[in-house]
Amino acid sequence: MKWSIAAATVVAALVSAGGRADEGLRRDAAAVLSEIKPANPGSPSQVELGRALFWDERVSLDGKTACASCHFARNCGADPRPFSPDARGALTSRHSPTVFNATGQSMTRWLADRKDAADQAEGSLTGSLGFASREAALAKLRELGYAAQFRAAFPQDGEPLSTRNYGLALDAYEATLVTPAAFDRFLAGDDGALSERQKAGLRAFLSIGCAGCHNGSHLGGAMLAKFGVVKDYWIETGSKKIDPGRYAVTKKEEDRSVFRVPMLRNIAKTAPYFHDGSVETLERAVRVMASVQLGRTLDDRTLGDLVSFLEALTGEVPSNYAPPGEPPQK
Repeated sequence: MKWSIAAATVVAALVSAGGRADEGLRRDAAAVLSEIKPANPGSPSQVELGRALFWDERVSLDGKTACASCHFARNCGADPRPFSPDARGALTSRHSPTVFNATGQSMTRWLADRKDAADQAEGSLTGSLGFASREAALAKLRELGYAAQFRAAFPQDGEPLSTRNYGLALDAYEATLVTPAAFDRFLAGDDGALSERQKAGLRAFLSIGCAGCHNGSHLGGAMLAKFGVVKDYWIETGSKKIDPGRYAVTKKEEDRSVFRVPMLRNIAKTAPYFHDGSVETLERAVRVMASVQLGRTLDDRTLGDLVSFLEALTGEVPSNYAPPGEPPQK
């Protein structure tokens, strides 16, 4: 009986110590990271229009390409191919990132050359969707009978069928594609949301310096950084082509090899990695980042801990990630 009481006392003390450790870890994490929150999706009619447009292959030059053509549910809204085919039959110049949690960021795309999700969607009309001009895209939308839906979605607009409103509708739909994960439950106070190894990975993520760039609610996506601070990135990635990064936009030498820091939400499901899809596994991607950004060689235990934590950023595929009226994609 005495032994049982003593054992119970020891267990209680360990649980209490674990709780204090979790609270300290939560406090440290919350200083630089935060829960993902639902974005403002706009009106229901705008969301409905955006959903229809996102999945409609007819709204493209070849009639076979939609926004969804480069963003797959099984890859948490990303493309498993290094580069995506566009409506002109060419490949994109950089890997297509996920559309999940993509709204609410202060910049988009690898070169941060579009300001938000609406700007990105509008630009895609003459980009990956292949139209020769925005006027040609509008003509196709009229031909497909979208005018009434645009009027319903933007009733106060003198010209509701416009490329600007096309972008706003896509933005409204994409704002619903938010994927909270186990990490968010931990930040909200659930000590059991993360395994002990995932907690160790979070500690390593914070102490090694990963959160210096991968911070905020998206764990990235909010700043520009040189890819290859310590050494040229292609030495580690084996990239077939050296990408000039932001230099291609600004022509400033200081922007060479500078890219938007990608967010890490759903990162375990969005391979291949980096702007050129040159790395196929998350383990290798983490090793590359430690090497070229921080000048560190990770031991196997730390690597495993970090990967385990990153897996805790995977959320559920949104139930409306499918064409209107259809069940969720798998």
